[in-house]
Amino acid sequence: MLAAAVAVPAAPAPELPPHAPRPGGIAVLDLGDGEARPAVRFDGDPVLTLAADGRWFAVVGIPLDQPVGNATVTVDGGDAASLEFEVIAGDYREQHLTVEPTYVNPGPEALERIGRERPLIAGALNRFSETAPATLRLAPPVPGRRSDSFGARRFFNDEPRSPHRGMDLSGASGTPVTAPLAGTVVLAGDFHFTGNTVILDHGQGLVTLYAHLSEIAVAEAQAVDTGDRLGLIGATGRVTGAHLHFATYLNGTPVDPALLLQAP
Repeated sequence: MLAAAVAVPAAPAPELPPHAPRPGGIAVLDLGDGEARPAVRFDGDPVLTLAADGRWFAVVGIPLDQPVGNATVTVDGGDAASLEFEVIAGDYREQHLTVEPTYVNPGPEALERIGRERPLIAGALNRFSETAPATLRLAPPVPGRRSDSFGARRFFNDEPRSPHRGMDLSGASGTPVTAPLAGTVVLAGDFHFTGNTVILDHGQGLVTLYAHLSEIAVAEAQAVDTGDRLGLIGATGRVTGAHLHFATYLNGTPVDPALLLQAP
C-alpha cells in the first residue's frame, strides 16, 4: 500500500484518539511507514494523517448518517491503494427540548439570515490546512460537567430535528472559555442558531466550534495558543439556558468530542 523506504520524520509522538469506528466516531487506521505524509481521502474529503511511533496513521471522522458495515478510504490518490474498515453501530439517546416557536419554524427574515450564514459556517467547518496539530488530545475548554448529548436525536417542541452535533458543557454565564489546542480563528461572529460563535482551525481538518457565548474575545485570523481565552459562556442563539456548545470536526464531519478531550 505505502512504500516503506524511510522511517517517518522523528518527532514527539502525538496522542491519538481511541479507535471508535461508529457513526459520529473516529477510525484510526495504520497506514504503515514511509518517507512522505500519505494523502488520504474519505468520501472525497481529505483526512488528517499523523506520524506516531514510527508509522503513519489516518484519523477519520465518520458521519452520523454513515451506514453500518464496510467503509473505504483511498490512499495517495485515485490509482493508489484503498483501505477498508468496519463501521459498527452507535447508540445515541433522544433529547426533547422546549424552545421559542420561532427557533423551530423561523420566519422569512430569519430564514434569509440563516441562508446567508450557512455557507460561512460550512466553509469554516470544512477547512483543511496542511500543518498537523501537535496532539489530538484536547484540553477542556471549560471545567464544567460534560453531557452525553452528542448524537442525540433532537426534538424541539416535539418536532424532530437533526442530531445534536456537539457536547454541552455546563457553566455559569461569564465563565471563561479557553482554546483546547493551538490554532487559528477562522470564524467569529453572531449567528442565528449558535449565537456568538468562535471556530478554530487546528490543522489537517481538525476544527473546533464554541457556541452561545455571551462575549467573544478573539478576532478572525488571530492565532491562539492552548489556554488562550476565546470568550465567555452565555445563552445567545437557540438555547434554553447558559452553557457552552462545544463541537469537534474531522474531515468536515462532526465527531464525538469525548473521543478527543483529555480525561476530566
